[in-house]
Amino acid sequence: MSGAPLRVAVVGAGGRMGTAACAAVEAAPDLELFARVHRDDAMDVAAGADVAVVLSVPDAAPAQVDWCVRSGVHAVVGTTGWTDERLDAVRDALGPDPRVGVLVAPNFAVGAVLAMRFAAQAARFYESVEVVELHHPDKVDAPSGTAVRTARGIAQARRAAGVGPSPDATTSELDGARGADVDGVRVHSVRLRGLVAHEEILLGAPGEQLTIRHDSYDRESFMPGVLLAVRQVAQHPGLLVGLEHLMDVGG
Repeated sequence: MSGAPLRVAVVGAGGRMGTAACAAVEAAPDLELFARVHRDDAMDVAAGADVAVVLSVPDAAPAQVDWCVRSGVHAVVGTTGWTDERLDAVRDALGPDPRVGVLVAPNFAVGAVLAMRFAAQAARFYESVEVVELHHPDKVDAPSGTAVRTARGIAQARRAAGVGPSPDATTSELDGARGADVDGVRVHSVRLRGLVAHEEILLGAPGEQLTIRHDSYDRESFMPGVLLAVRQVAQHPGLLVGLEHLMDVGG
């Protein structure tokens, strides 16, 4: 290695997350803000970058990540809306012997990753579990990618432990009153001006309740995770989903 700074392109540089990511990269002595890719720019603006941080919108991100794979640019992806089909398309583009690393992170906040991990560990001990995610009203998807990943991790842990579904005697409800069903876990979405990104995991058993909560009050909270991913993604060719793969948190 020459010791030269990693050249980083930020895709979606004009958005709130993109603006914060540009500032974080510029402040890091081992990184160079190589390109700012805005909404109407061609991805060729990022040609020559080592890593692209993709913080655009769900409809644009798959094509942008595909360009990164074809162009040999590692990708750190914070855009949400990644279905199983879209992830499979990334795997297909990477091929059986990938040389590019792609990390898709539902959440870059270290505390959010830990909350997801703690929830999966705790869920097998409790009869009931539900997830509430709270975000600003400009967010375009619901539930959030973080909440979906949290619920799926909880469901997987409960299945492995032989825990049945949460009890629920509801037989009559207004549409949406019980939230979305994600692998058998109820997930509720709140959109409220003044919020940034927040999640509660509620776990209940006879006589007690455990609440795991994480709050991001500013997008600055995501930047340590973004920079961790930028620095490490090249060491992991192929597709990774979740920042926990780069953190020593077990599981």
